[in-house]
This record gives sequence, C-alpha cells and structure tokens, in this order.
Amino acid sequence: MYFLKKHATLILGVLSSIMYFFFAYQVERTQFNSILVLWVLLFFSYYYFIKNTLSFRHLVVFTVLFRVIFLLAIPNLSQDFYRFIWDGRMIYEGLNPYLYLPENFITSGKLPIPQAEELYKGMGTMNGSHYTNYPPINQLCFFIASIISNKSILGAAIVMRSLIIFADIGILYFGSKLLKNINKNKNLIFIYLLNPFIIIELTGNLHFETVMLFFLIWSLYFLQKRKWVLAAIVFALSISVKLIPLIFLPLFLKWFLIHKDKIVWKNFKKLITFYLIIIVFTLVLFLPFFSKTLISNYANSVGLWFRNFEFNASFYYLFREIGYLFRGYNEIAVIGKITPLLTIVFLLIVTFFKKNNSIRSLTNSMLIALSFYYFTTTTMHPWYIATLIILSVFTNYRYPVIWSFVVILSYQAYANTPWKENLWFVFLEYLIVYGFLIYEVKKNHSKNMSGKNCYEKEKESGL
Repeated sequence: MYFLKKHATLILGVLSSIMYFFFAYQVERTQFNSILVLWVLLFFSYYYFIKNTLSFRHLVVFTVLFRVIFLLAIPNLSQDFYRFIWDGRMIYEGLNPYLYLPENFITSGKLPIPQAEELYKGMGTMNGSHYTNYPPINQLCFFIASIISNKSILGAAIVMRSLIIFADIGILYFGSKLLKNINKNKNLIFIYLLNPFIIIELTGNLHFETVMLFFLIWSLYFLQKRKWVLAAIVFALSISVKLIPLIFLPLFLKWFLIHKDKIVWKNFKKLITFYLIIIVFTLVLFLPFFSKTLISNYANSVGLWFRNFEFNASFYYLFREIGYLFRGYNEIAVIGKITPLLTIVFLLIVTFFKKNNSIRSLTNSMLIALSFYYFTTTTMHPWYIATLIILSVFTNYRYPVIWSFVVILSYQAYANTPWKENLWFVFLEYLIVYGFLIYEVKKNHSKNMSGKNCYEKEKESGL
C-alpha cells in the first residue's frame, strides 16, 4: 500500500498510457461499452493529475507522452480525416478543393489523386457529396501532409497528427505564459492539455481545433501584452483554420474603448484598425483559392450546418419536438434560421453588458457567448467543446470539463446499425451539463455577493 501511494503518479501514468494505446489501436467506435469503460478510467486518472500538485515538468511529460502514443494510429472515432487528405492532395495536383465534389470524380471514373476511391469510401457519401468548408490555413495543413506523404493514408495521418501535437505544445507555451501574466497558476493549462477528451478527439481523431486554439491563445497573449496589431494578424490565422472565432469579434469593443470604467474615444481608431486587419488578412488568405463559384460553394457548404444536419443538439431537439406538435415535419428549416439570430442578439448583450476589458472578463464573455451558440445549435459534434475547455482555463467555470466527460454518451449512436441517436442518452448528457452549470453560476454569484470576488486584481488594465 505504501508503494502504491508513493508511486501513484507513475502507476497512473503507465496505466493511462496503456489505456490510450488500446483506445488508439484496438477500439472501434461501434464498441460503445469498451469506449465508455476506458473513457471513465482515463478521466479518473486525469482528475488525479489535475488535483494533485504535480510539478510542471511531470505534467509536460504526460502531455507529450499521451499524444505521441497516437502517432501511428488511424483515427477510429471520426471519418473526417479522409476528406482532409483528399483536399490536401487536390491542392498538390493543382486543383482547387473548393470547386469540386469528390463524388463527381468517383462517378465519372476520373480519379484526380492517389487512393481516391479509398479516401472517398473512408469519408462517406454524405461528406463526399458536399463542397469542402475548411478554411485556407486548415487547407495548408492538409497540403503539407500531401507533400510529405502523397501515397500513404497512414503517412498523411502521421504528418497531420504531428502538426496538431506541435500546436498543443504552442498552447502549452503561450497558455502558461498568459496565465502567469494574469496572476493565475500556469499549471491550469493542463486542465485542457491532459483532458482525455482533448487527447482522443483532437490528437487521436485529427480535428484541427487544436491549431485554431493555438492561434487564438497566441492572439490573446499578444492582446494582453498590448501588441494589438500582432494580435489581429494571429487572430485572422485562427479564423483561417476554423471559422468559429468570428463569433468573438464584437467582444473586443470594450477592450479597446473602456479604460478604468471610462470610455476612451481616441482608441476607436485602434478598434476599427484591429477589425480591418483581421478582415483583410483573412480575405487575403482566401485569395489563392478565389474563383467566381468559391463564395457560393463555400456558403452553401457552411449553410448545411443550419439547414440539414442534426446531431447531439440541446434546445434544438426540444424546439423540434414542440414544432412537431404544430407542423409535423422539417423543423430544422425554420429553427435553423432562428437560432443564429438568437445567438447574434445574445452576443450583442454580452458585448455591451459585460466588462470585456481584461483577459479574464474577455475570456469569460467568450465562454458564455460560445456556450449559448452551442446550446442552441442543430449540430453539436463533440470536438466543438475543445474551445470551451481552453477558455474555461482562464475563468472560474469548469462545466466544459464536465461536458467533455459526458459527451461520450453521444457516441452511443454509432453502436446502432444503422446509425441512430438515443435521445435518452442526449437528455442525460445535457441534464448533467446544465445541472453543473447552474451549480457553478450560483456558487460564483454567492462569492461575489459575499465580497469574496473570484477575480483578483490583474496586472493588465486594457489599452
């Protein structure tokens, strides 16, 4: 017993490594029971790592080790990486991936890239029948994989996974520095980095939220250092990996205009310049792919998320059931148009009624705004939660971590043949998430009311 207690960290590190190995190389997404058992055990180890005062160096070792275990694995919980490889090889062959449907090449028999049929089969007919919606920096990552490994799917996966691991190391570097700069424990960054959900969904399944978040955290680091021009450029890079940071743009209003609770109108020019740099730089990154049909194809592909796709939704499923009582069909055509408008209204409320003039208040507003969008969206893929987790590190909220644990319930859908969601599992997932969210809101509110403000005085005070 003494040996176990003394060497608990090492033992859990070894056991976690073994479990990650099984997750990477032995488990299929249809094996829900096996996935669930491994998931629970890995989160138990994660809880131990976070709650015990381990050294920064030890936590870094585990961060890298757990990711490297996945290096030679083909993703087993997602098919999206096949489309990533397809797009990268299209660029390698001099073809614009935004202009062509994979299914058209397959049906015509004109195969433009190596392993085209295997890649199309892997991505699935639904993915292959839509235009790509991955922004240019994301496409650059795919292209790099095609340059290094143009004829091996595993080789391309290894290259993309290496890029994702390097991005996480970047998050470690800038995230820990940013935490230190705002007087928070730099070890808090491991709430994100050692989370099994992050390791499995992003590193394991090759979702490029990691690269997006690297640029986002780097941008916030520059912003905190008052290097707002660099912050704008790097923020544009984040948008050019995934579009989701666009939702944060209004929140920078008070960062520039409010100083010591007073409006500083002379900073209005800086605010406009900040936005212009982001917009122009993002558009410039799209220029290599520009054509007359790019905008319509891209808009149509992005619009599918609001018009056609439904998965693991929260309030949308509730609204859909209510709609069925009155209309009886195709509720997404109506609700899918309303929920983005609600998000815009909520975003404006957060923009004008929250402080947003320090990193803590800004990340808190980002967390709130994005959570609202995810709570009302029609499609909530598990890897979307990654952004909430990294933002929560800079706040006093941890409900995204709880969500990352219970989101595994959504994978029960893949255990069914054919694929089908069990709404009782979805209900249980969100019952736990909302329950913990309400608990945290009440807890933080009571602290504020009792004078024990959870936000210590920060070093930075806006511009």
